[in-house]
Amino acid sequence: MSILDEASARRFVEELADREALERLGLLVDLLMDENSRQNLISKPSQSQVWQRHIADSAQLLKFVPRETCDSGDGVWLDLGTGAGFPGLVVSAICPQMPVILVESRRRRVEWLERAKAEMGLSKCEIDGRRLEVVEPFPARFISARAFARLPQLLKLSAPFSTAATTYLLPKGRSAAQELQQQPSKSRKLFHVEQSLTDPEAGIIVSN
Repeated sequence: MSILDEASARRFVEELADREALERLGLLVDLLMDENSRQNLISKPSQSQVWQRHIADSAQLLKFVPRETCDSGDGVWLDLGTGAGFPGLVVSAICPQMPVILVESRRRRVEWLERAKAEMGLSKCEIDGRRLEVVEPFPARFISARAFARLPQLLKLSAPFSTAATTYLLPKGRSAAQELQQQPSKSRKLFHVEQSLTDPEAGIIVSN
């Protein structure tokens, strides 16, 4: 399935989310548009494609997560450098029973994330407003990062949170295959690249 416009993006998300989750995501879009007039959370051109470029682009990571895991909240989802809350807020909106921790060190972004979390009623979502280097390590079941850092630095910084059971879900855009290919052979064998549904030229680095 390809998600190449707003209509197909909404249909894709509707297949993943129940009515309450869709209401939360609709609220997120409204809050995002309002706040984007005050700080640059997303690019102006992407505002007209917000469901494709941000909501569905984040939600597609859940295709690698068993539905029962999403529903039971078994394990913690760690979202690194979450920025405007992608994919973390979308994951939390669709899987409200799953503990989701969003790490973001920029103060104004943290204030926005706290406000969005509260208005969306995401009780299992936590905003950590510190640099990842000073966050006390814990075992993460899932680790995501969207435009956080290049792969070598990302893997180094996230290593204290990774276990043998951790699944990495790393949207890397058009650099995905190249970044993975540049990894040492031992590390490269631990991951593969999946095609992004929202951009035919983009990839997602996923742990094996």
